[in-house]
Amino acid sequence: MENFFVKNKNYILTYLFILVVAGLGSVFVNLGMEWFDSLIKPNEWIPNFVIPIVWTTIYIAFAIIFTLLFKNNQINKKVIILSLINGILNLLWCLLFFTLNQLFLGNIIIIINAFLGTLLLIELNKLKEWYVKLLWIYPIWLYLATSLNLAVWILN
Repeated sequence: MENFFVKNKNYILTYLFILVVAGLGSVFVNLGMEWFDSLIKPNEWIPNFVIPIVWTTIYIAFAIIFTLLFKNNQINKKVIILSLINGILNLLWCLLFFTLNQLFLGNIIIIINAFLGTLLLIELNKLKEWYVKLLWIYPIWLYLATSLNLAVWILN
């Protein structure tokens, strides 16, 4: 059994990180939903049921990409660092925006996150163009969320 964990530690750590980011992010969002529901939102707001579907798709795409990266021995430090930073920024945004109700700081974090998400996609493209096809939704979603977050900040 110990050999299994040693042999698969990269996979296990990756999946745990994704689960922690998804789980904690969800907790932070749920803690602030009452406050968030009271905010003025732009007419173009995305229906609430769409958001968890998109994030689940993004997390699954990350899991698939990292599985392939490890399997094909294509992992590199830039991809690992950018992925870790993106996960941490996702959590930080959820904490700041929803739990701590910090619209301005949340906007700063999501702008940085969107930029670094684009850099991550560029790095993945250097490894294999197919990875970009799996994860294109991530930076696009971040840019859409950034525009909506800025609108919420302006309206409130």
